[in-house]
Amino acid sequence: MTDAQTPDMRAAAREYDDAGLCVLPIKADGTKAPAVRSWTPYKVHRSTAAEHDQWFPAASTAGIAVVYGAVSGTVEMIEFEGSAIADGLLDDVTDIMAASGLGEEWQAILTGWASESPSGGRHFRVRVDGSPVRGNVKLASRLARPDEYTAEEKQRLAEKPAIRIVRVQIETRGEGGYGLVEPSCGTVHATGRPYLRIAGGPATIPTIAADVLDAIHEVCRMVDDLPKPEVAKAAPRPMPPLPDGGLRPGEDYERRADWEEILRGLFRPVITRGTTTYWGWADGRGGVKATTGRASDADRLFVFTTSSDFLPEVPYSKFGAYTHLHHGGNFKAAAAELRRCGFGSEPARRRLNPAPAPGGPFSDGSAALDHDSAAEQAHGHTPPDLQVVPAARPVLDITNEADAIDGVLDLMRTDQLPDLYKRSGGPCWVHHDDSGNPEVKALGTDNLRAYLADHLTSYTVRVDPKTEIETEERELLMPKTCGTILGRKDWPLPPLRGIVTSPVIRPDGSLLQAPGYDRETGLYLHPRVALRRLRAEVTADSLAKAKDIVLHKMLADFPWVQPSDGAHYLGALLTPILRPYFHGATPMFIISSTSAGSGKTLLKDIFKYAYGSSDTPWPENDTELRKSITTQLYTTGQPVIVLDNLPNGYTVKSPVLSALLTAETWGDRVLGASASVTMPNDRLWILTGNGLQTGGDNARRAMWVRLDPDVPDPDQRDGFKVGDLRPWLRANASTVVAALVTMVRAWVAAGAPTIRTRKGDYSEWASMIAGLLDFLGVSGWMADRADAMKQDSETAEWAAFLIAWHERFGGETITAGAAGSTLAEHAPRHPKTGELPSANALGAWLKARDGRYFGNLRIVRVWDSHRCSNQWRVEAHQRPEAEQ
Repeated sequence: MTDAQTPDMRAAAREYDDAGLCVLPIKADGTKAPAVRSWTPYKVHRSTAAEHDQWFPAASTAGIAVVYGAVSGTVEMIEFEGSAIADGLLDDVTDIMAASGLGEEWQAILTGWASESPSGGRHFRVRVDGSPVRGNVKLASRLARPDEYTAEEKQRLAEKPAIRIVRVQIETRGEGGYGLVEPSCGTVHATGRPYLRIAGGPATIPTIAADVLDAIHEVCRMVDDLPKPEVAKAAPRPMPPLPDGGLRPGEDYERRADWEEILRGLFRPVITRGTTTYWGWADGRGGVKATTGRASDADRLFVFTTSSDFLPEVPYSKFGAYTHLHHGGNFKAAAAELRRCGFGSEPARRRLNPAPAPGGPFSDGSAALDHDSAAEQAHGHTPPDLQVVPAARPVLDITNEADAIDGVLDLMRTDQLPDLYKRSGGPCWVHHDDSGNPEVKALGTDNLRAYLADHLTSYTVRVDPKTEIETEERELLMPKTCGTILGRKDWPLPPLRGIVTSPVIRPDGSLLQAPGYDRETGLYLHPRVALRRLRAEVTADSLAKAKDIVLHKMLADFPWVQPSDGAHYLGALLTPILRPYFHGATPMFIISSTSAGSGKTLLKDIFKYAYGSSDTPWPENDTELRKSITTQLYTTGQPVIVLDNLPNGYTVKSPVLSALLTAETWGDRVLGASASVTMPNDRLWILTGNGLQTGGDNARRAMWVRLDPDVPDPDQRDGFKVGDLRPWLRANASTVVAALVTMVRAWVAAGAPTIRTRKGDYSEWASMIAGLLDFLGVSGWMADRADAMKQDSETAEWAAFLIAWHERFGGETITAGAAGSTLAEHAPRHPKTGELPSANALGAWLKARDGRYFGNLRIVRVWDSHRCSNQWRVEAHQRPEAEQ
C-alpha cells in the first residue's frame, strides 16, 4: 500500500472496513470534502461494503477518509502538522514523553499506524480504552512567521494589524471528525502529493487507557507556543514604572527568584529543552505537568494538569505563582510579605512622629505629620506642627477597612488592648461609679471608638499617584468599622466571668488576691477595701485572731433568735469568698426581725463595707422584679445584691425569684436593647424586712436570719463590744476582710472538710458551709428546719388544715365541699381577700397540691368514676422500720 502511483481504493476500503473503521469517499478537487451528499449519518452508522463498491469503482480517483470516534471503535487521530515536524516538535514531544514516563505508550502510538500527509505532517492513531473519544481538540499552536503568510493573510494584517495569524501545530481528530488516509493521492490534496503509510496499519492501532491518553495530550499542550493572556488570579494589575529606578517587591522578586525554589514540594524539574523546563510532581508520580521558560516575552509557569491548585493553561509569573501558593491570590499581602523579606526598593514614606515636647501649639487630637527636611524641600512648605499619639501605643494601618478590622482583632488576640474583656453581650470594660463600686460596661460603637482612640495609634496611608511617596495621616477608626467589630459573634478577648471584691478561693483551692484580671478563672478582682498582705500559710494564732474579730467582736451583740440564725449569717458572709470554689446557685438569705431597729441594716452594712453591695427596692410585681434582676446582674459588679425593706409582714412568693435562685445562669433581654444576654448567677441574694414570711416554692429556697432584741426600743440599745458598728467598720473593713479570708484559707488548708447536708439544689454549697462552720466551731447550721415551716405562711396554713382533716376523717375519702364545710375554721383562706374558698376553689387548690407533703401528711386525689369527680383523703407518711 506504499506505492502511491497505482492505488487500489476498493482494496484500501476493504482493509479499513475489516479493521472496524468507518470509511468515507473524498472529492478529488483539493477541498478534502466528502464525496457524499451528507456524511452526518456516518458519524453514527459505519459505512457498508456495498457503499464502498459504489464509491470506489475500478480506477477511482476519489480519496478515502476514516471517520473517528465511537463509529470506528473509539479511535482518535493525533496530527502533527508539517510545520510542527519542521520545527522539531515531534522530537521534543518524544523526548518529553520518555522523561515523563510515557515513552513506552508513545512509541506504541508512533509505530502502531503512522501516516505522512502531503504537507509533511504525521498522523498517528490510537484506540481509547475506558472513556468516550473527545471531539476535535487543538493541542498546540504558534503565531505564523511573516515568511509563512499567505496573500489573504497579508491582506487581513493590512486591514487589521492587531490580529494574530495562528498556525496549529498539533491537534486531534476525534468524535465527529474525519481524516484523509493513504492511498489518497493526485488532485485529492491541493499539493498533488499522496498520503503515505510509514508505520503499521489499521490492524495494529494501539489501545491506550483514557487517563494515559490524557497525559499524552498534556505533554502535547506543553509545546504550545501561542501566548496566553494573564488573568487577575495569575498576575497583579499592571503598574507604571517607579521613578529613579525603584522596584516594587513583585518586580524585584521576578528578577531574583528561582522557579525550583518557588515550586519546591509541589513540582520537580524533569527535563529541559532549549529555554523550556518541564516539571512533574515532586514525588515523581505521573508525567510532566507544567512548563517554565516557554513564553518568549517573560518566564512564566504553565500548568496543564487540573489536579493542582493552579489554573490550568494560565500563565503565572514568579510573583503570581508565589502569591497564589502563599497568599491565596492576595497580591497586596504577598507584596507586603516580600517587602518584609527584603524585596523591592523602600518607598519614600513620611511617617507619624511622637508628640513634640509640651509647650507646642494646641492639638485637637486628630493628626498631623512632622515631615523630614527632604520632604519639606520637595513640597516647598513647612507642615503644621501638630501632636500625634505617643509611639508607645500599638500602631495600626487602617487604610483598608478589612485590614483595620483584622488588625484590631489581632491586637485583641495578642493582648495589646488592655482592660478589654468579653462576655455574653459582647466586648466590655470594668469601671467604678462615684461610690467606688465596680460596674461592667458593654461597649457600643462610640465606646469602642473612644477606647481605640485612647489605646491605639491608627493611621491611613495616602499615596502620591505620580511619585508613590506614602504619607501616614493619623485617623480614628470609622464608626461603621467599630460597629462591624462589635457585630461579630465572638472576639479574641479574655472572658469576663465575674467581678469579685475581695480575695477568693479558686476552684483549685489557691487564693486569688492580686487586683485586676485573673486569667485562670476569668474573674476581675476589684477590691472594696485595701487588701492586707496575707502570709503564705495560716497559723493557729492568725486563725484565732480572725475568729475573735468576726465572732467575738463584730457579730457578738446581734440578738439572734436561735444559734442557727447566727450560723446562717456567718455562712452567708463567707460565701462570696468561696463563690468560685463551688458550682451552682445559692439560696436567698432573708434577714427578718420582730421590729425596726433590731440590726437588719447593720447586718446588711457588713456586706457593704466588706464586699460592696447593690441595694435595690423590692419591686411592685414580677415583671419589674425580672427587670431589676437583669439590671443588677448585667451592669453591677458587687457580689451581694440586697432587695431592701420589704413591706412589714410581707409574704415572699414569686415564681421569678424561684427561677432565679435555682439557675446557674440568667438570661433576659437587656433594657433599651433588642439583644438577649446570658449571665452567670453568681451573686448572693439578700432580702430584708420585718415579720417576713415565705410562700410557694420560695420557702425551700430561703435561709433565715432572724433577730429579736426582746426590748421595747431596740434602737436605744448600747454597750456593744465594738461600739457603734458603722464607724468601726469604716476603720476596720480591711481587717474584717482579712479575717474572713483567713478563716476560709485555714479551712482549705485543713483539706476543706465537708459535712453532708441535704438542701435540694444547694446541697454542695450547704455541705461545704456546714464543714467550714464546724471547722470554725460554730454550731447551728440549718438546725432550724423544724421552725422554718413557721416562716412559711402557706406551708403552716396547709399543715394545720391537714392535721385537722386527719384528726377528723382519718384516711376516709371525702369531697372538697365536705372538707371545706366541716373544717371551715381550719381551711386555708384566699391570699388576697382572706375569704373561705368555695368548694370548686378548694378542689382546685387540692388538685394543685396533690401528692405534696405538709409535715408528714399529704393530700391524695381519688377519682370517683361513678360521679366522674375527684375525691380526697389525707395520708400520713410511714417511715421505714429502720427509722422507727
